[in-house]
Amino acid sequence: MSTTFTVSDMTCNHCAGVITKAVKDVDANAKVDIAVADKRVVIDSPVAAQEFAEAIAEAGYTPVAA
Repeated sequence: MSTTFTVSDMTCNHCAGVITKAVKDVDANAKVDIAVADKRVVIDSPVAAQEFAEAIAEAGYTPVAA
């Protein structure tokens, strides 16, 4: 199952690393594809999108389902 978020406050590779860590804390086996320039985060995991949204928000970013 794939989940896509737009994270408009993700501005650099450091941000991408923080978001990746937040996602991996929810599901260590998740496949995470981040396009910083497009402000897009795509997560391939069976875990519910809401759990990832909450984790990304707790990390200090604003995920919007795309």
